[in-house]
Amino acid sequence: MSDHTVSAPLLPFSTHLSDSDHDQAPEPHVIVTVDDDDGVHQLPNGDDHQLVTHISEVDDNPYAFLGAKRFDMPGSTTVDPFRNNTPRIEGVYEWFKIVVCLPLALVRLLLFGLSLMVGYVATRVALYGWKDKHNPMPKWRSRLMCVTRSSARTILFSFGYQWIRRKGKPAPREIAPVVVSNHVSYIDPIFFFYELFPTIVASESHDSMPFVGTIIRAMQVIYVNRFSPTSRKHAVSEIKRKASCNQFPRVLLFPEGTTTNGRAIISFQLGAFIPGYPIQPVIVRYPHVHFDQSWGNVSLGMLMFRMFTQFHNFMEVEYLPVVSPHENQKENAVRFAQRTGHAVATALNVVQTSHSYGDVLLLAKALEANQENPSLYFVEMAAVEAAFHLSSLEAVEFLDVFLSMNPDSKGQVEIQDFLRVLRLKPCTLSEKMFGFIDMQKSGKMTFKQFLVGSAHILKQPLFHQACESAFTACGDDGKNYILEQEFGYSLMLSLPGLSNNEIHGLFTLFDTDHDGKISKADLIACLRRYPLLIALFSPCLLQQTCP
Repeated sequence: MSDHTVSAPLLPFSTHLSDSDHDQAPEPHVIVTVDDDDGVHQLPNGDDHQLVTHISEVDDNPYAFLGAKRFDMPGSTTVDPFRNNTPRIEGVYEWFKIVVCLPLALVRLLLFGLSLMVGYVATRVALYGWKDKHNPMPKWRSRLMCVTRSSARTILFSFGYQWIRRKGKPAPREIAPVVVSNHVSYIDPIFFFYELFPTIVASESHDSMPFVGTIIRAMQVIYVNRFSPTSRKHAVSEIKRKASCNQFPRVLLFPEGTTTNGRAIISFQLGAFIPGYPIQPVIVRYPHVHFDQSWGNVSLGMLMFRMFTQFHNFMEVEYLPVVSPHENQKENAVRFAQRTGHAVATALNVVQTSHSYGDVLLLAKALEANQENPSLYFVEMAAVEAAFHLSSLEAVEFLDVFLSMNPDSKGQVEIQDFLRVLRLKPCTLSEKMFGFIDMQKSGKMTFKQFLVGSAHILKQPLFHQACESAFTACGDDGKNYILEQEFGYSLMLSLPGLSNNEIHGLFTLFDTDHDGKISKADLIACLRRYPLLIALFSPCLLQQTCP
């Protein structure tokens, strides 16, 4: 008996078969290399047909062929930094107050409208004929804007802010050219416009708002499209340019990028910190008992009505000590933002979470789908984005897929709904795919588990190469598309016993442009939307690697 090595097949394949034996010849043996070290997984590419994996991972992990190991879930917090605590009018006292203040509300509404109109006209006059908006506003035009600033204070008065408590003082512009603040309500920018008349960084959508768009243009606003890297890069360049010139006003940013309820600080965007100038943090509080003035999940009209029908609304503004980048070491923007965020959170006596504007988009999507508890779909997007380089828009697309699985009132999905949306039949492989996400083996998965698991696969270095190789493995040589019959044959390797209807269901899922064939673009687009389905092609890829 000949000696065997670890890599030699246990059942030798005879090369001396008669013609009659060829019909019953066994399939070629698959050799799995067992390696104590972490294997480097390579997919077929040109002449390179090596695939190294771990035999211990093959049984339970359907994505081991990509080099994907079991993932760790980022920590979660139970804090909801967006929810308004008093979204509805409740209690006898509140209703009594509204009835008593209704006549006062009408007077305040008239005062608001008059003040807004005066400020708008003054701003139009100040901007009339001004062409060179790249340079600082001339002094005589700035003096005209004092009328608009006074109108802003009158607007605050009309909303019930008869007095505003201040603590500390603004640092001289020469010392701190950049100011950052937490963002709770639409009242914040009105106050800072009156108090500091700064240059602000705002979303491009604000430019088209009636009255407001004209007024913020007079502040030499820096517009930014948060979803465009080019726009964000330009905004940082403008922040640096204007902060470096004392002829421009201070630059004001709300680094959270959206409003919160003031009971937590969410992750800071880095635009204010990349230029590396000293920053003065400012915190805004709205003390209340019966009426939460944060924007949150309340409509603008309802929030204005509630403000108009209060005897007085409380507001506190505190200027904190200037935070400067470390001069004795090259401090990056991330660390600078963390130190500033810690200073703000400490002064407010709240926690700082890893939520971001991406969580607001997820909340809006869940509300649109009439979910019972939309806050279940928060994932602390800043942490997910940092770990997996997943954009907020990609996360919203994954939520769209998850919501099609009909999650229950607890925001959880069972395996049968997971299989229905991915058009899989119950089998060993599909159960392993679900088990890869369901790490607690509870039989259910949450959106955060689905998102993190999908992102973990999608961002694997070999994922795109695997998509390319899967297309090559499924189609015939020389064609740029896959027909349904070819597709079904390839799936039989991973999902044996598929019916024609089941094959057709999967084929239509991958045929994203519905032209009756799967192009490479179709396959890649489908796998980017449903990255967990890449496991269906692992037998094809493994078969390609074998001689």
